[in-house]
Amino acid sequence: MSPRVGLYDDPLFREHDAGPGHPERPERLDAIRRGLREAKLEDRLTLRKPRPATREELVRVHAEEHVALVESTRGRTFRFDPDTQAGPRSFEAALLAAGGVAEAVDVVLDGTLDSVFCAVRPPGHHAESRRVMGFCLFNNVAVGVAHALRRGLERVLVIDFDVHHGNGTQQIFYGDSRVLYISSHAFPFYPGTGAIDEVGEGAGRGFTVNLPLPTGCGDAEYGSVYREIVAPIGRAFDPQLVLVSAGFDPHVADPLAGMRVTEEGFRTVARACLSTATGPARGRCVFVLEGGYDLNALASSAAGVAREMLGEDCQSSTTEAGRLASGLVARYRQAFAEFWPVVRG
Repeated sequence: MSPRVGLYDDPLFREHDAGPGHPERPERLDAIRRGLREAKLEDRLTLRKPRPATREELVRVHAEEHVALVESTRGRTFRFDPDTQAGPRSFEAALLAAGGVAEAVDVVLDGTLDSVFCAVRPPGHHAESRRVMGFCLFNNVAVGVAHALRRGLERVLVIDFDVHHGNGTQQIFYGDSRVLYISSHAFPFYPGTGAIDEVGEGAGRGFTVNLPLPTGCGDAEYGSVYREIVAPIGRAFDPQLVLVSAGFDPHVADPLAGMRVTEEGFRTVARACLSTATGPARGRCVFVLEGGYDLNALASSAAGVAREMLGEDCQSSTTEAGRLASGLVARYRQAFAEFWPVVRG
């Protein structure tokens, strides 16, 4: 039986105005929908309309004053920092993005669908509990995680393959052993966090796994890291639910970064993410759009992830790992074997 896969989208997401010439533009979502149609996948997905997040859901991860600041932009244009702007309808779009992820969590936990792709904007993983930054107003994935914990889950895995480190998600759950946060990202690069020795604090020590990557990594490096580090650690955590911050800016064509991942590489990454949703997770996985700014790359890469979610076999061969990939994996084994013996060589 083919997996039941949902797609969350809404016209309101296209009304978030990040500013003229901004790379995080409405056309990104149109590109994803085009990519799904051209790949003949759209009709195989269950299209669902998101709901707005409640204030209660937002304040589980954000301070009251943070929510109030974003809400104060309703009906006007407001620039938070040089990179991040809200337009007249951005608050409503941000509510819908966060609420859509929370609803996607409900849908998979209730067994209505097996997995969901949330094509939402504004993105979220840079938003900290008290800070808007990096194109992000509310932390959509964090809202979804907190919603799952509120429902009684004890182990939620977050995997972040955006080229930028998800500093907001890390900050919100840094001391929480119920949430394992694994991030692969360019380093050093914006926002400057995500060093390998940032491993969590207190009860959460060992439950932040940062995999900093040098510029120029492609399918071979990402494939090795996700197969040999991310997937084993993720499965060892034995999650009840997996959320994925799906940023497609590691693509070779992306204008904001210097990685060399192709559509095939994103399929490999998605396959590894899905492989962690075994055991009590029972395949329950929610992918949430973060970055990715070349429209054609975004279209084809999102379609590749959807193919994996639908359970299609990948016909392409695995890129052979080279010296760089082997060196990265060895470094990560040494750094994380203390917390996750499964990665010992």
